[in-house]
Amino acid sequence: MSAAIEGIEVALGAALQDQPWKRVERDGVEFLLLGTAHVSRRSAEAVAEAIAAGAFDAIAVELCEGRCQALRNPQALAKLDLFQVLREGKAGMVAANLALSAYQKRLADQLGIEPGAEMRMAIHEADARALPLHCIDRDVGVTLKRIQAALGWWQRSKLFAGLIASTLADDRIEEDEIERLKEGDMLESTFAEFAQRSEPLYRSLIQERDHFMAARLRQLAAATDAPRRVLAIVGAGHLAGLEQALAASEEPPAAVLARTTALPPPGRWGLWFTLLLAALVLGGFVWGFAQGAEIGTEVVLHWILTTGVLGAIGCALAGGHPFSIVGAFIASPLTPLHPALASGTVSAAIELWMRKPTVADFSALREDTGSLRGWWRNRVTRVLINFFLTSFGTAIGVWIAGANIIGKRG
Repeated sequence: MSAAIEGIEVALGAALQDQPWKRVERDGVEFLLLGTAHVSRRSAEAVAEAIAAGAFDAIAVELCEGRCQALRNPQALAKLDLFQVLREGKAGMVAANLALSAYQKRLADQLGIEPGAEMRMAIHEADARALPLHCIDRDVGVTLKRIQAALGWWQRSKLFAGLIASTLADDRIEEDEIERLKEGDMLESTFAEFAQRSEPLYRSLIQERDHFMAARLRQLAAATDAPRRVLAIVGAGHLAGLEQALAASEEPPAAVLARTTALPPPGRWGLWFTLLLAALVLGGFVWGFAQGAEIGTEVVLHWILTTGVLGAIGCALAGGHPFSIVGAFIASPLTPLHPALASGTVSAAIELWMRKPTVADFSALREDTGSLRGWWRNRVTRVLINFFLTSFGTAIGVWIAGANIIGKRG
């Protein structure tokens, strides 16, 4: 043990006494990795004590830039551009983040401490002492996308269903679930049950992030003005993996970051399916009119009415504006034939135009997403529900109408 590291331990004293931690020397920089519990008041206190000891030149936290800004400015969500969310196909990601936020609120109400209090403490103490703060975690959006790419359709469905169920449940969070939260961050804890049984999920959610954070710390050490002592605050569940990656990895940091953030190319299956569907439907129309105007008209009307009505019903179930419902009816027969457009996007965009969310809607998001009724009451979340239910209704209509075309041609 170097004299410097030993000096850090002496300086920290009681702050490390009941907290998990690791020490690593790499590239001339001494890192102390402090493991924290996501829902522990003691962890927040330990972070404050460790920084107050004055033994470090910089602080690193297990946050990406986006999550760090959200903690610094909780009202930033009010600037969310929902039109851009719909246009870029990020409705699912936003809904997942809102569901996680609702889960956090349940924890805060039950335990009397806001999840992530130790990270807020680190940000506050670093700012108060003018210490450089480095966000070393991978962007949460990239993590969610790599999880999605790593899992099959059935596993993704179970994850999504479990997340929604945990969000809308009114019962108290069980003790064993709280204990899992004490071992890592919110993402890891939410998906812990699946991660233990799924190698792809474990790799995307935990292992890759260990390697990513180690590479970020190594980049910090290689900087021209590199600090000599860094306190890295991470979930306790990441300590072992981060220590190993930081101490032993010989892969260049830039290569690690590129490897763990690269998004897989869009799958061609969806595009080919859309093209095949379009060919089937248009071919069915052609075949119908070849048999006579009456049969052709019947096939076309059945397609329009089935997809249009079911898409409109989905929009209506979402509490859509009358114009949104009309838009869903018009778009649903057309969008299945276009690979880059969804009926839910059209109806949700109309809903957003007709019922623009207010500042009060954004302010009430955390409260409203904690209940099923709240998701329908809030104009922000109702736009997302509109997108999903309209798209779902259209999809059912496509299968029914498609089966009708095949049946007639058979």
